[in-house]
Amino acid sequence: MAEAITIETQPTPNVNALKFVLNRRLTEGKSQTFRTPREAAASPLAAALLAIPGVVQVFLLNDFITVTRNPAARWEDISDQAESAIRGYFESEGS
Repeated sequence: MAEAITIETQPTPNVNALKFVLNRRLTEGKSQTFRTPREAAASPLAAALLAIPGVVQVFLLNDFITVTRNPAARWEDISDQAESAIRGYFESEGS
């Protein structure tokens, strides 16, 4: 059985971006940036994160995800939903 997903939330120098560090690899040294649902069409995880109201960009690299919000949105309304979307993705993938 795969190890349970762990997610550590960390601030970034940008007050409108929050970093989610995982115990899983998402990419191997090549970053991926998604700003629209169309760009995220091939990435179910990025699409789920962009579907959260207030999220304007998703950046994936190695073992972390950086979520950028619209400055008018509140982290209190985004962070739990983002963590749920990440957990849901890995639970459905079985990895």
